[in-house]
Amino acid sequence: MPLIEHIYELRKRLLIAVAAIVVGLGFGFFWYGSSLGPIPSLGEILTGPYCDIPPGARLQLGDGDECRLLATGPFEQFMLRLKVAATAGIVMSSPVWLYQLWAFITPGLHKNEKRYGVAFTILAAVLFIGGAILAYVVIVYALEFLLSIGDNVQTTALSGSQYFTFLIQLILIFGVSFEIPLLLAMLNVAGVVSYEALAKSRRGIIMGIFVFAAVASPGQDPFSMLALALAVTLLVEGAIQFARIHDKRKKKSKAEWLDVDDESASTIEAASGIGASGDLGSSGPLERPAPVRTSAPAGGSPATTASPLQAPAAGGSLYDDII
Repeated sequence: MPLIEHIYELRKRLLIAVAAIVVGLGFGFFWYGSSLGPIPSLGEILTGPYCDIPPGARLQLGDGDECRLLATGPFEQFMLRLKVAATAGIVMSSPVWLYQLWAFITPGLHKNEKRYGVAFTILAAVLFIGGAILAYVVIVYALEFLLSIGDNVQTTALSGSQYFTFLIQLILIFGVSFEIPLLLAMLNVAGVVSYEALAKSRRGIIMGIFVFAAVASPGQDPFSMLALALAVTLLVEGAIQFARIHDKRKKKSKAEWLDVDDESASTIEAASGIGASGDLGSSGPLERPAPVRTSAPAGGSPATTASPLQAPAAGGSLYDDII
C-alpha cells in the first residue's frame, strides 16, 4: 500500500474511532443525571462506593440521610459531568476503536495472523470493560480503608472532582493493564515471543507486574494494588499457557526439514556429475580441455592447432561464427 493511501486509511480509522467516542460521550452525559428504566443514573452508580462507606467515616451534608459530594466551584459540576461522560464514552465505545486499531494494523500482517483479528478485538474489549468493572468493585474497599483509617480523629470531606478523578484513574489503569496479557498473546502469534522465552521470564514478569501495580495504583492502598497485581498475573499466566498450546500446534504443522540446523542442512558433497538415477557421482580432478582445431587453409597445408585462448593462424577470431 502506498504511503499516501496508508495516511488516508489512518485518517479514516481515527474519524470512525473519534465518532464512536463522541456518541458514547453524549449518551454518558445524558445517563449521568437520568435513569434508564430500572437502571439508575450513571451518577448514582458511580457515587455508590462512596455512599456505602459508614456515615461516621465521611462528611454528611444536610439534615437528611442523602449522600452527596461537595462542589467547590461554580463550573465544577458541569466539568465533572463532562469528564465522567467522556470516560463512559471511552469504555462503552472500546469495541469500535479497538477494532479500528486492529483493522489499521491488519494489512501489515500475514494471512495466518489476520484470522485472529476478530477474536483479539472481542477479547480486548471484554478485558478493558472487565478491568473497569473490577476497579469499580475494588474502590469500595479502597475508599473504606483510606477514609476510615483515622476516622476517630477527623472526617474526610471529598469534593466531586477529587472523588471522580480517583475513580476514573483507577478505572483506566485497570482497563489498560488488562490488555497486557492480550499483547503477549498477540506477540506470540506474530512469532516475536516464544513460549520458552515467556516461561523462562515468568518470575521477572510477575515481579514487574507487582511493581507496576504498586506504582500505578492512584490511592496507594493495599486493596487496589493487590487486586490489580493478582488479576493481571492470572491473565498473564493464561497468556503463557496460550503461547504453549500455540507453539505446540505450530511445531506439529512445521515440516521436519525446517527443524534441521543450518550446518546439517547445508552439507553438500563435491561431485563431478549426476548419474542417471539422480545420485551424485564421485569427485575427481578436472582435466585440461582439448585444444581447438581450425580448418585447413586454402593452400592445402595441414591444419594447425590453436589453444583455446589464441586466434587461429589463418587470422580472424574464435568468435567469428558467433558474431
